[in-house]
Amino acid sequence: MNPLEQERLKKLLKQALPPVDESPEPACDLWPAVLRRLDQGHTRVPWFDWALLAGVGVFVAFTPAWIPVILYYL
Repeated sequence: MNPLEQERLKKLLKQALPPVDESPEPACDLWPAVLRRLDQGHTRVPWFDWALLAGVGVFVAFTPAWIPVILYYL
């Protein structure tokens, strides 16, 4: 690349990318929302978690030799 191409590329990159602040901070604080959600206390377990648990239970019932393998990956 010659210097003219480098300058052109540099100019294009500066136009395409927004400047980055010295200390970027999030737009809002998410911690109060997390605390509100935890205080609600009533958490619901999705149906696919129960289906996955039932599938693992059936698999273990039919192939008990795989129990150590499953426990290893948990």
